[in-house]
Amino acid sequence: MCRVLAYIGPEIPLESLLLTPENSLINQTLDPELHPLLQLAGWGFGAWSDHLLEPEKPLLYRRPMAAFYDDNARSVIPSLQASTLLAHVRAAAYDSTTVLTDENCHPFSYEGTPWIMAQNGALPNWKVLQRDLLEHCDDRYLEQMRGTTDTEFLYVLLLSLLDGDEDDDVQRGFETMLRLILRAMKRLDRVELTKLKLALVAPNRIIGANYGSDHDGATVATADWRELREAEPGTDDHARSMLLEPMYLLTGRNFEDHENSYGVDVTPVDEAMSAIFASEPLTDDASEWSTIEFGEMVALHKTASGITKTVSTLDI
Repeated sequence: MCRVLAYIGPEIPLESLLLTPENSLINQTLDPELHPLLQLAGWGFGAWSDHLLEPEKPLLYRRPMAAFYDDNARSVIPSLQASTLLAHVRAAAYDSTTVLTDENCHPFSYEGTPWIMAQNGALPNWKVLQRDLLEHCDDRYLEQMRGTTDTEFLYVLLLSLLDGDEDDDVQRGFETMLRLILRAMKRLDRVELTKLKLALVAPNRIIGANYGSDHDGATVATADWRELREAEPGTDDHARSMLLEPMYLLTGRNFEDHENSYGVDVTPVDEAMSAIFASEPLTDDASEWSTIEFGEMVALHKTASGITKTVSTLDI
């Protein structure tokens, strides 16, 4: 299981987000709390800061190794701060088919778009599905594709489907993308469980989508993911639990006052100045986190007066 962490709020040291918390993204690669496998295939982040020489562009850092082995992390990260961050640790199959390169590490960032993207998910058979899906991909994004991952292909496909960068445009893009994927799966007889837990990030914005389809191509599910999680790993029910598991959101103020943790002074969203969107709760008190359930999209904006949040249901 990959891990995603996105932040918007006041500029803070990156080490407060990536290094020092006990359950930091780097520590999760060594000691994952909710899943048994180590994330050894790589990690990376994209960050915006007014203190960069090109503040309108994300600073992108990616390395194809376990984050706790990265000898640059503790020398580079303490020198940086950010107001917008998208970070990711990559999990992949433990076999020789996994390609470990910078280009296969998230997040992905292309010219011609404000968005960078990472995900905790998987699109099975994506190389075969390209037979149907490539016709929907814009050449200006395809020409920038350098890696061999399903996530980068999804990034190309989603960017190609966007009519604009407003929240409604992105929601329609998500919805159209899954419809096209399902249609291709059925036509090519490749229907499998598809988990798309995506984080799309631009300066002062996070859009998170938690959706996909089960083994039969169904996009509506009512089962309790906690009950399904009790099934043996490798079974259909256990896989469905991963699909239906929520994403998590924390909003509040004074993040910088809570050293060595992901704590904030929790407030209603209309009083919040910062927000964290993540694959799992990152503090001991999980009750402070709200959930983005399967089939939902959250849109977060940082404005001069604080954080705005909109949660909508994806119509597939």
